[in-house]
Amino acid sequence: MSQGKLFVISGASGVGKSTVLKLVMESRKDLRFSVSATTRPPRPDEKDGVNYYFVTKRRFEDMIAANAFVEYNAHMENFYGTPRDQLEEKLRTGNVILDIEPNGAFTVRAERPDAVLIFIAPPSMEELEHRLRTRGDTSPEQVQLRLERARWEMEQRGRYDYIVVNEQVKTCAEEILKIIADKAD
Repeated sequence: MSQGKLFVISGASGVGKSTVLKLVMESRKDLRFSVSATTRPPRPDEKDGVNYYFVTKRRFEDMIAANAFVEYNAHMENFYGTPRDQLEEKLRTGNVILDIEPNGAFTVRAERPDAVLIFIAPPSMEELEHRLRTRGDTSPEQVQLRLERARWEMEQRGRYDYIVVNEQVKTCAEEILKIIADKAD
């Protein structure tokens, strides 16, 4: 049976991943989005099973023990992971986008060497800081933590197959769509 292609997308908090990926998903109806599990509480506009699978820390630990994740990691005091069963099921029916941080991306690459890794970078660290400070949902302390994490993530970008700079959302989405068309079609 033929399987779809796996595209792993990473980028620092505030780089615009969600907005870019929304455009990408709207443009290609053949793409499936791999939903991650997390121990963080849902935001008001998020739905279980759509944005994330929201689980307790105990449930997440049980899933780790059962090898139910392709990858998992702790980030900003919460756990995040890609449930193996749902990823495999989605790959059986088409191409899949996975939005995860670099450590998870490298774990996926080790298990699935054919995965295509795409890093979305900000135009500059100054612009990333500006985006984090002006979006209105991040405390000054969280901005600093996210910027520290972003510096490390930017150092990892050389390990990706592609680096796409998000200077403008539409252009960034178009570049990612070209990569997908080249690798999946």
